[in-house]
Order: sequence, then structure tokens, then C-alpha cells
Amino acid sequence: KKELMSGKRLRLYCGFDPSADSLHIGNAIQVNKMSQFQELGHEVIFLVGDFTGMIGDPTDKAAARKKLNRKEVLENSKHYQEQASAYLDFEGSNKALVKYNSEWSDKVSFKDLIEICSNFTVQQMIQRDMFQERIKKEKPIYLHEFLYPVAQGYDSVAMDVDLEVGGNDQMFNMLAGRDLQKAINNKEKYVITHKLIADDEGNKMGKSEGNAVFLSAKPKDIYGIIMSWSDGVIGIGLELCTKLPWDEIKKDQETLKQNKVNPRDLKMKLAFEITKQVHGENKAKEAQDNFIKTIQRKEIPDEINELKPSVYDIMTVLVEAKAVSSKSEGRRVIAQGGVKINKEKISDLDIVLKAGDIVQKGKVFFVKIK
Repeated sequence: KKELMSGKRLRLYCGFDPSADSLHIGNAIQVNKMSQFQELGHEVIFLVGDFTGMIGDPTDKAAARKKLNRKEVLENSKHYQEQASAYLDFEGSNKALVKYNSEWSDKVSFKDLIEICSNFTVQQMIQRDMFQERIKKEKPIYLHEFLYPVAQGYDSVAMDVDLEVGGNDQMFNMLAGRDLQKAINNKEKYVITHKLIADDEGNKMGKSEGNAVFLSAKPKDIYGIIMSWSDGVIGIGLELCTKLPWDEIKKDQETLKQNKVNPRDLKMKLAFEITKQVHGENKAKEAQDNFIKTIQRKEIPDEINELKPSVYDIMTVLVEAKAVSSKSEGRRVIAQGGVKINKEKISDLDIVLKAGDIVQKGKVFFVKIK
């Protein structure tokens, strides 16, 4: 607060490792926070972790991540700036900068690495919860995983930043940068953590949970997935993912807490605001109209993706339409009553489809067979 009130222009950043080919709503929270600093005149750096992405962040992981090569991480990140521009301004007099951490990390020699690592202890690294869990379960901890927070920390030194923004699960990695900035540049670096999107029971929204919202998704899909979130996410979602005035958000959170509003109405507001931020107001209105028609009125949407499957059995269709990730998941979804053909729930795992059939999974996924 003292630094902000002094009028000093801060240099801040957040790093995004390209482990997927699209940013998701969790990343958007960080980009949104940086945009607030940008609007106040501070210098913002959108950092693509094309070096750290090849290592893989071990945070909260029960096993080592699959390592990616440089070609893969660059391919994954090619649309990141475009997606982040929904929140950040990459043009104008105070445009956000895009940097890649391979620019400096590729140049670190083995001698340099030993010197950098001398600022940390093995005890510091091994005390992390996920490593302790692996030790209990006799699962391996690889040395390169110890080096991940060192590599992320060195980003702060190389860019000589005043501040790093990230989720509260990134506290350890961001504090590594704070330690290195103090040790090498003799400079203070601040860390701002934000809450993660989770329901009242602490269940996170994410890829592994199957309810992640990718910024590359179509407007109707973004809107529909958010409407599938539990009611416990509404308040935190309005707070972290929208640009609504803070007083309005607090009022909505309070009315929700006191049961003075139908949670569905506020969830529709949340879905609309996020879809509008990513795709614009007109697309958000279309997505909302589509949701009202297909979900609330239980009609089939006017526009449906078409698929000509290699084989016309239901399992192949679900997998090739990317409604499920595997046939085993398809069997589970059907057993739970989550698949319909032409509006009728199915239980037969061997059903054969014909051209013109409409397959529905859940509330928002439709595909028409060619």
C-alpha cells in the first residue's frame, strides 16, 4: 500500500506455462488482476513460460508432470496473447509487454545454476506438501522438480520486477523469486496471491474436474459450462472473474448469502459477464438466448456441430465428438443417465446410430450424425 500510494510506477508480472493450447478461467483471474494495475498506470508483463513449461510445475501434483519440448510449448502458447487481450491492453501508451523466459533461462550456465541454487536448501524444497505425500507413498521426487521454483524465481531477477501476481497455490514459487530478488539484486519484491475458484466445500474448478472454462471455447460453451458450476462458486466467481464494480459484487454476494435471490439468476449474470469479457456483448447475448432455449425450455439448439464418425456405435461417436476423453468415461456417463439420442436417455452401450440422429451429453453438448 505504501508503494502504491507513493505514486511509484511498479513493474509486475504473472507467468503462464503453456501446458495446454489455451488459457483457462483460472489464468483469466490473474490477467484480470494485472489489468487493474495496468489501468492505474503500472508496467505489466505477460510472461510465457516456454522454458519453465518444459520442466513442469510440480505444485499440487501427486506425480511428475509429463515434460514438454520447446516446439510443443510454443505451439500451445501461440494464441495466449490474443486470449489475454480480453482483459489486458497490448496496445497504446502503456501497453502490456509479452516476454518468454527462455530469453534468459537458456543462457544460464551450469556454474550460474549452482550459484543460484546456493540460495535455497533441500529442507525448503522437500517440506512442500505434495513432496511429503509422495515420500509417504514411496513415489519418486525428481531433481528437476526441485529446480522448478528456482527457475520461476529467476524470472523475477531477470526482469527486475517489483511485484508478482498469482493464485495462492503459487505462494512457494513466488516467494522463491522474492528470495532471489533480495539475494541477487538486493531489491524487495512483493507477492500478491488471490483465491482460487472453488465451491463452498473447496472443490476447485479445473481440467481434472472436467469443469474448466477455456478461453478458446465457443461463447455458448463458456456460458453453458459456467451454468453447470455449483451455486457455491457464484460469489467467488463474480469477485475474481468479472470487471463488475466492487460494491455491486458485494451486494450480490450478500443477497445470495441471505437467500434473497434465486442462485440461478446470479449464475446467469456470472456466465453472461465472463462470456461478454471473452467474446463481447453480442456473442454473450446469443449464448444466453441459446441457453434459455436449449436448457430452460429443453429444446434442441438451431446450430449443432456435425460429425461423420469412423464407426457409428455410440462409444466411437462420443469419443470422436470429444464429448468424452475415453470409451471408459463414455460408459460411465451413459450409466449415470447423462447421454440422450433424439431427446431420449439411453442405457444400451452398443447402440448403433444413423445419419440425422442427435446425440446429447449433459445439458450443453450436442452433435448431429452425418
